[in-house]
Amino acid sequence: MNKIFVVGDIHGCFDKLYALMDKIPINYAQDQLIFIGDYIDRGQSSVEVVDYLTDFKKSVPETIFLKGNHEDMLQNYLDGSDRFTYLLNGGQRTLDEYLNRSNNPKAFPIPSKHLEFFNSLHLYYQTEDYIFVHAGLRKKVPLESQEKMDLLWIRDEFVHSNFNFGKRVIFGHTPFKEPLLQSNKIGIDTGAVYGNRLTCVQLPEIEFFSV
Repeated sequence: MNKIFVVGDIHGCFDKLYALMDKIPINYAQDQLIFIGDYIDRGQSSVEVVDYLTDFKKSVPETIFLKGNHEDMLQNYLDGSDRFTYLLNGGQRTLDEYLNRSNNPKAFPIPSKHLEFFNSLHLYYQTEDYIFVHAGLRKKVPLESQEKMDLLWIRDEFVHSNFNFGKRVIFGHTPFKEPLLQSNKIGIDTGAVYGNRLTCVQLPEIEFFSV
């Protein structure tokens, strides 16, 4: 059986991402790699993280990249639909990073390849045995009918639910000191940006790797 490796919330922690990718025993010819979202904001190296991931996507195109609420907030900021929420949630540091990296102060600071990456992100992904989503699911709602807001933002209603979603749900968004392991879900956001560790889970063995 091919293995699945799922990486938790990175939040601009490039050094931890680089170290974790060097640590996981993945065989790219047969295994699958999934990123759970929230690549940017709060940490010090969001632009570097996106640079790395966009290059990685070119070299391993089968990789699945999910959208996190922070990528969604950035897109809402850029299209003018909601500028306040992004700034309230750590977005200013990322915007400053882009501005500092720009060679032309009059040009739009975010590279087109980064915008294409953000636009390509999936709200969820599923296999025969698992559902992968950034934040979680609302109980008693079919996967295809889940609201975008819940997929990206839900917390307590999902985390404290013992509802059987038909498949085990692998999620991030809500940070735990250690991975959350329950019969219906596995939470892999272990608060890398808050001084804790960046975690990857290997499935179906449920083996954790962290740095």
